[in-house]
Amino acid sequence: MILNKYRLINWSRASLLHVFLLTVTVTCLFPLFWMLRCALMTNETIFVDKSLIPANLHFENFAVAWTKGNFGAYFLNSVVYTACVVAGIVLVSSLAAYSFSRLQFPGKNFFFYLFVAAMAIPLPGSFVALFVLMNNLGLVNTRHGYILCMINVGLSLSILLLKTFFDKMPKDLEDAARIDGCSKLGIWWNVAMPLARPAIAVIVIFNSLNVWNEYILAMLLLGETRLMPLQRGVMVFQGANSTDYPLLMAGLSMAAVPIIVIYLLMQKHIVKGLSSGAVVG
Repeated sequence: MILNKYRLINWSRASLLHVFLLTVTVTCLFPLFWMLRCALMTNETIFVDKSLIPANLHFENFAVAWTKGNFGAYFLNSVVYTACVVAGIVLVSSLAAYSFSRLQFPGKNFFFYLFVAAMAIPLPGSFVALFVLMNNLGLVNTRHGYILCMINVGLSLSILLLKTFFDKMPKDLEDAARIDGCSKLGIWWNVAMPLARPAIAVIVIFNSLNVWNEYILAMLLLGETRLMPLQRGVMVFQGANSTDYPLLMAGLSMAAVPIIVIYLLMQKHIVKGLSSGAVVG
């Protein structure tokens, strides 16, 4: 009798937990579904048809938005920016984190805590100084200027995550590599980087999301249409098609799909990467 009572309590708790999680999941996914639904309708039926799945699906809205809204160029710009920024962040942050973790040099702790303190400064708080610096360097309205700024934005958190990982890395592996003739750079590349793949995966996911969805810095530094990333292009497209809701939803859907796919493919690394500072392997 007591055993059945405990089973009933455990079953009730598990059921309530699953109902709660299912509710949260539906709440998160429904806006995406509604956006895609509206993208497949016409401007005449979007406020009339109340069904979850429209009777007539208009896939041509995506083609019209792609060509009319210049989404091809915006999409390519975002791919280039995301790839370059993420690669730059992984390279610079891994080198810096390995140096802070394994090397001894004057001001080591000072510079590390300086990077950590930079995380407390919101990006809008540095806009004036950042724009003046970029303008003096002649990097306003340039791709590499925007890429350098975005690399700087993602460095602090990435260095903190990787240093935490490298601090827990067994030194026996480095000693074995050193006996085999590896230099410090060789140990970083052949030992530290392969072991840090879970943490690197987290850095890639977080910074990909950040760069792909970035809008304010792009608005500040990139005024020419040919240089605009996708999110900036979406806002320009919205201004020109503020009453054509299906086309606008089609553009927003195309902007959201790539980063959702990346997140779904790499989501298993998030928990493993965030906890990799405690357990290496």
